[in-house]
Amino acid sequence: MTVQAANKPYFIVLGNEKGGSGKSTTSIHIIVSLLRDGYRVGAMDLDARQGTLAGTIAARQMFVENKGIALPLPEFRPVYRSERDIRQEAEAEERARFDEASTQLVEKGAEIIVVDCPGTDNFLSRYGHSFADTLITPINDSFVDFSMLAKVEPDNHDIVKPSIYSEMVWEARKSRFNRDRGKIDWIVMRNRLAAVEARNKRDVGETLEALAKRIGFRTLKGFGERVIFRELYLLGLTLMDVREANVGIAMGLSHIAARNEVRALISAIKLPPALLKEQCAELVA
Repeated sequence: MTVQAANKPYFIVLGNEKGGSGKSTTSIHIIVSLLRDGYRVGAMDLDARQGTLAGTIAARQMFVENKGIALPLPEFRPVYRSERDIRQEAEAEERARFDEASTQLVEKGAEIIVVDCPGTDNFLSRYGHSFADTLITPINDSFVDFSMLAKVEPDNHDIVKPSIYSEMVWEARKSRFNRDRGKIDWIVMRNRLAAVEARNKRDVGETLEALAKRIGFRTLKGFGERVIFRELYLLGLTLMDVREANVGIAMGLSHIAARNEVRALISAIKLPPALLKEQCAELVA
């Protein structure tokens, strides 16, 4: 059963084809931030076998149950890959599983669905990408991760050609347009930014801006390299939960800066006017 246009939720898809870029950390922070802003949020993990996002949400549920502290939780559906041997049958089954999960979340009242895609190229990931209203691609701030977006000359960093992943996003954009005439707003988010200015950081930024104009995405300075993200991750918590969860972490200037990075990401997502709500005052001067 396919989600109908009349009650179609807003899809925020987290995707790339490289692990270790903070995709699941970004996903849970988007989910919790939107929940705290008053949105009804659903979540889907398309890499259900590994279950990184699924595990984070499960840890959050366990924290709520064990501590008796009411924290916002999303409606969640894992989507597993098909084990059928015939490709057409496998793809049809994965398509049906995605559509069913989407429909269930809509029936539960989700107005925004956050989709965490696997760090590999497969049909389920490509299908999930094609539903994106906003696609967020976190990358580590280095030319190692930049290769996921494009091939560059090693000497002068000139762009040679877009990568296979960038071409896949182009195909997803075409699929989205053919399905409902919708467009995908693509944000490439520079994660684990160094605190100090360096030549590599500047070169990555300049090359990324040049590529953005060529293949059509927006760039965003994402999350810095901060220990607090790892401290909270195993508990299923986010920076937005620290005061309420009472886990003994004092909010210093670094933590406040990190929380503001999260709010900047949420502000960068162009939700349609019909969905906009008055946002929580999380930014700190």
